[in-house]
Amino acid sequence: MYNFDQIIDRRNTSCVKYDNLANVFGNTDILPMWVADMDFQVAPEILDAARECCEKGVFGYTFRSDKAKQAFADWVARRHGWQMDTRWLLSSPGIVTALALGVRVYTEEHDKVMIFTPVYPPFYAVVKDNNRELVCSTLKVENGHYQIDWEDVEKKLKDGVKLLIISNSHNPVGRVWTKEELTRIGALCLQYGVTILSDEIHSDLALFGHKHVVMASLSPEIAAITVTMMAPSKTFNIAGMMNSVVVISNPELRRPFEKELLCLHLDLGNIFGHVTLEAAYKHGDAWLDEMVRYLEKNILFTDQFLREELPSVKMILPEGSFLLWLDFRATGLSHEQIQEKLLHEAKLGLNSGTDFGPEGEGFFRMNIGCPLETVKEGLERLKKAFK
Repeated sequence: MYNFDQIIDRRNTSCVKYDNLANVFGNTDILPMWVADMDFQVAPEILDAARECCEKGVFGYTFRSDKAKQAFADWVARRHGWQMDTRWLLSSPGIVTALALGVRVYTEEHDKVMIFTPVYPPFYAVVKDNNRELVCSTLKVENGHYQIDWEDVEKKLKDGVKLLIISNSHNPVGRVWTKEELTRIGALCLQYGVTILSDEIHSDLALFGHKHVVMASLSPEIAAITVTMMAPSKTFNIAGMMNSVVVISNPELRRPFEKELLCLHLDLGNIFGHVTLEAAYKHGDAWLDEMVRYLEKNILFTDQFLREELPSVKMILPEGSFLLWLDFRATGLSHEQIQEKLLHEAKLGLNSGTDFGPEGEGFFRMNIGCPLETVKEGLERLKKAFK
């Protein structure tokens, strides 16, 4: 029904993925498979909503409507089984902005904030840039599967951590945390008085039968210490609309967060962001379901290609999202040598694993949220450089 094979030329549109290559990689002659947006055209209903808004020809100050809030609440109930009151909802231009606000609101300078590593680079930045003490708990790898080091987590939580930031699905390793894992995290945070910022921007992209569990849905007690952050940006490929949703059921957590939003004048948002959010959450089910099946096809193709054509590069099968965590360590090359071959021989732009923490040495992140033809081209370039 939808044409995810369509190649859309995004160059010369000021898009980060294609038009910022010289700044990021020092070269424009590369195939970009890095930053986490997709190359698919958005759902027709989203395009129609944007066109209708555009045709009115007036782009004044705009707030998120009650209809848009209800569309989001209905979506989360329909897709994830979590019932919410729309009075719990706040706006933010993006998840990273919301994370930074959460750090500022729920901690003081020099307080300890924990993250699981390797992880999305802004998790480090929102802690360090706000002069908080970063506490890292490294995920363990067992049989190619990332796991939480529970002994390490509890030891560090009991040592004065005030805030835990989690990524679910976890970027970059692709874990969709199970109900049991999240319940255990929640129980530890309750025990040690830790507030949770739960980045669930990839929540709608669970793969291969895995089910996303909303942290705050586990119990009223866990909900009372959790700030949930979601957005249509990854799900529907509208990151440029700069619109996300912060859900806080506990008024004692919600009031100070909302106050900080108002103090920084971040509460209104983008007119196109609001109309496309509403359209996506009202009408996006069929498009998303088909797109997820397409992602699964891309991932399975990549897995088979690497096994058969390039066994020295291993892929950790993701449970969620369109980002692959590729392990190059069996090539016997240093991280710097791998990066040189990627840029100058493969002419392929991937995210360096070390950007996600020292545990990413020898790893690179590859974005397969694109037509299969692009995936095939990227893999052939890898094969040529590393065979």
